Amino acid sequence: MHSSALLNLERFFKIYFKKYNNPTILDYGGAALDNQKSALTILQKHYTNYKYLSLDVVPNKENEIEATRKNIDIIIKDPYKIDELEKESIDIIVCTSVFEHIEFFWLTYLEILKLLKPQGIFYLNAPSNGDFHRWSTDCWRFYPDSGNALVKWGKYNKFKPICLESFTTKQILECGWNDYVSVILKDETFKDNFDSKIISEYNDYYNGIDDKGKLSNFVSKSEDQNNWGYRLWYKLRKKKDKKKYKLDY
Repeated sequence: MHSSALLNLERFFKIYFKKYNNPTILDYGGAALDNQKSALTILQKHYTNYKYLSLDVVPNKENEIEATRKNIDIIIKDPYKIDELEKESIDIIVCTSVFEHIEFFWLTYLEILKLLKPQGIFYLNAPSNGDFHRWSTDCWRFYPDSGNALVKWGKYNKFKPICLESFTTKQILECGWNDYVSVILKDETFKDNFDSKIISEYNDYYNGIDDKGKLSNFVSKSEDQNNWGYRLWYKLRKKKDKKKYKLDY
């Protein structure tokens, strides 16, 4: 898990963990490479009363990296039909750097909603930009409105979710990656139990959207596009490309 993903997940637990008493936490896609930090790393450092489970798909035996994965409690064969766990048995599901690799992530999302208790929440972290990284596919990138789109898809399928917050985080350390984060409550009936938000406690994010639809820290361009070096190179490249492709605009 890269540094910004770890930081985002740590902040999520700091805000939301206290809303539950001895929660059952499912780490969807939680298998870790050797010496790789994970959600369990954060939980073991800061918390005591919880039950942690990690879930992942069947490792691909043809991929040596897949074969080294550790810390899998539950192996599923089909990401679009999870029969290995009881429905409405999980308080918190966290999912980091996984949805971009799932071809039909909207079907996986419905399975996640089925697993959550009525007051359960789903934490999603997925790239909003970054390297093309196949595992074994790399299909999607996410923006702040993605959370509300998932909510609408859930309601279309007879659930009652609400997006408590969504946003895009700034690049740190490794650079290149702007993480998309959303927190979705399975049943909007319980939204008043979640008055605290990550975007209320921290300000280093872009395009935050709360459960009332309020937009904060709006930017229309990516962090890379706002970089002075990028802007300079764009001007130079534009002149070069107009000449190369004989464009008259």
